[in-house]
Amino acid sequence: MDASLIPVVTAEMIAERTAQLGRDISARYQGQQLLVVGVLKGAFMFLADLVRHITVPAHVDFVRLASYGATDSPGQLRFLQDLEEPCKGRHILVVEDIVDTGHSMAMLLDALSRREAASVSLCALIDKAERRKTHVEVDFYGFRLAKGFLVGYGLDFAEDYRCLPGVYELSKP
Repeated sequence: MDASLIPVVTAEMIAERTAQLGRDISARYQGQQLLVVGVLKGAFMFLADLVRHITVPAHVDFVRLASYGATDSPGQLRFLQDLEEPCKGRHILVVEDIVDTGHSMAMLLDALSRREAASVSLCALIDKAERRKTHVEVDFYGFRLAKGFLVGYGLDFAEDYRCLPGVYELSKP
């Protein structure tokens, strides 16, 4: 399949918004320490840039998830890679590339809350709230987008396009 890339969010827009998110997160957690949890693989670029702008003490850890169920219905969440850091009593900031239907994020946030975290919040580069099927609150978001199959800056299609510096809509020519 030949595809074309339509620019949606430039690298410059991402850099500017990521810096602002870092300031907002730092203000919210002033005087506290964060456990920043990146969701692999898609969030790795966003997380790396974001934590450089967070000025409160922070530890970084990662999860890798698999969700099993029908295409648009919630299934079971399985950790392919779980956290190494404990959650109990800690303020956790989950960093995700995109929140779309919300199924996986709702299950992840619930799983981390059940580990007795002091708080669990969510930061996503892209919030596609219009497609939400499960209630999940995105506390910090880079961009709200309504449509399109998006790639770049960590987002992929069959492992391709992840390393693009911006976000693009992938479409057939």
